[in-house]
Amino acid sequence: MSQRPMRGPMRGGHGMMPGEKAKDFKGSTLRLLSYMGKFKFALIGVLLFAVGSTLFHVVGPKILGQATTELFSGLVAKVQGTGSINFGKIGTILLLLLGLYLLSALFSFIQGWIMTGVTQRLCYRLRRDISEKIHRMPMKYFESKTVGEVLSRITNDIDTLGQSLNQSVTQLITSVTTIIGVIIMMLSINTIMTGVTIVILPVSMVLVMIVVKHSQKYFRAQQAFLGTINGQVEETYSGHNVVRAFNREQAVLDEFRETNKKLYQSAWKSQFFSGLMQPIMQFIGNLGYVAVTVLGAILAAAGTIQVGDIQSFIQYVRNFTQPITQMAQVSNMLQSMAAAAERVFEFLAEEEEDQLAESPVPASSIQGQVTFDHVRFGYDPNKIIIGDFSATVEPGQTVAIVGPTGAGKTTMVKLLMRFYDVQSGAIRIDGHDVRDFNRSQLREAFGMVLQDTWLFKGTIMENIRYGRLDATDEEVIAAAKAAHVHHFIQTLPGGYQMELSEDASNISQGQRQLLTIARAILADNKIMILDEATSSVDTRTEQLIQKAMNNLMKGRTSFVIAHRLSTIKDADLILVMKDGDIIEQGNHQTLLEKNGFYATLYNSQFEDVSA
Repeated sequence: MSQRPMRGPMRGGHGMMPGEKAKDFKGSTLRLLSYMGKFKFALIGVLLFAVGSTLFHVVGPKILGQATTELFSGLVAKVQGTGSINFGKIGTILLLLLGLYLLSALFSFIQGWIMTGVTQRLCYRLRRDISEKIHRMPMKYFESKTVGEVLSRITNDIDTLGQSLNQSVTQLITSVTTIIGVIIMMLSINTIMTGVTIVILPVSMVLVMIVVKHSQKYFRAQQAFLGTINGQVEETYSGHNVVRAFNREQAVLDEFRETNKKLYQSAWKSQFFSGLMQPIMQFIGNLGYVAVTVLGAILAAAGTIQVGDIQSFIQYVRNFTQPITQMAQVSNMLQSMAAAAERVFEFLAEEEEDQLAESPVPASSIQGQVTFDHVRFGYDPNKIIIGDFSATVEPGQTVAIVGPTGAGKTTMVKLLMRFYDVQSGAIRIDGHDVRDFNRSQLREAFGMVLQDTWLFKGTIMENIRYGRLDATDEEVIAAAKAAHVHHFIQTLPGGYQMELSEDASNISQGQRQLLTIARAILADNKIMILDEATSSVDTRTEQLIQKAMNNLMKGRTSFVIAHRLSTIKDADLILVMKDGDIIEQGNHQTLLEKNGFYATLYNSQFEDVSA
């Protein structure tokens, strides 16, 4: 089964992959730090508490070594009959050690609490900025991107950024502090043993880098195939009726098996190499323990160091190798953080719609006269699709726009609402160029019912009220009655309080269309746009909707885009478009009498097709 273009977050828009690198790591990191400027005091607090927690923890083994030395010295003295174990001193040392560890834990808790707050506030701010940005962006951006690409910025990328930032910053601080602190503490015990331990460091780092280098490509492949297999499952599940109707079950299974096999190969290799990290570091650590123990025994026998110092040093060797592994992990997290930040900031830097501060007239005072004055437009300036469009629509008129697919009908509506601006000519509302309006205020004058219905998860009452949020329940019910959907709602469990599922899949397509029409009726806008509004309903329902629409359109300027020409016979003006230009205009009867292109379109819908 061939793959359609991926549209959802689980298809083409599953976001960045683990291990993915930023194109400009330094630039993205600097911009992220600049964006976090308002949290600088909190970050300084994180730094101080993280360093304090680490230092208290690092000092612990040396103090514990003092207790070991005291215990060993007392035991030797007792055996020799020259003294006894000083449990009081040992208790004091252990209480001091307990206090240090408690302070370390407290500081660690505080820095974790502060850092979590910073990252979550950062994610909140980024989500807010992206949400606000979406409403300021031109339609051409969304028509050139998949839904998944946009959604991944506000979901996957911000989550990755938040998680990586929360873990990597504190991990980086504690790892660096631990390495420096441990080296200082080891040097304070014995320089020769410290030198032996540090010699082992390059060996462990080389082995870690080899493992990371080999495993990263398999992690990338694993995530890529995981996204592909998710897309196949989602696509097959949503279109299982089509798969069965065309007997494509075996082809779908074969394709799934092939992708699943590739996922298996990349997954076990990535997990295998990743699993090597721990035993390699343990092996290197054990080598360090052996070297320190042997050397420590020789030095202790020579009287150079105390027995407790050997025990402390062994602990420091363990504390020395652990942050090295953490640094390798932090490196990957920092790369993921920078890549996610780069994608988010790229989105925030996208071109926005120009917004004028004020409109020449408020939306509430618009009467509804619309003039198209030699409009010329193309989505690509070099490929004009509307060459010379002119028409005048008086307030309260119903204008039908008809023509073959690709004639430019929907494009005219997009221009009217300023989703795009014309290349030349002008569109005027009540004599004012639409380019002189604030876009948001301009769109307040329009109500719209599209062929593709949009309803959100919520009650039927809430979905209809979306047209006018301050409407009373009685007004919502009146709008539903006008759209001839009231009776249907009453038959549902819960009536107006019935919860619609995601995509409103628990009611039929025709019923969804009726609800969107009721929403438009409730909105009560000056100019109505109906784009194939009755295409998804049966003939009887279509007749009811036409009556409701006729009532709705009284006193309002209405633009009706229709392929079923029987629905627009009563329009005041019919504009016949072909190749971006108006080739005929007039009412239904006049156009039929001309026996031109409109008559051909109209009659073709009623011709009997013989075999």
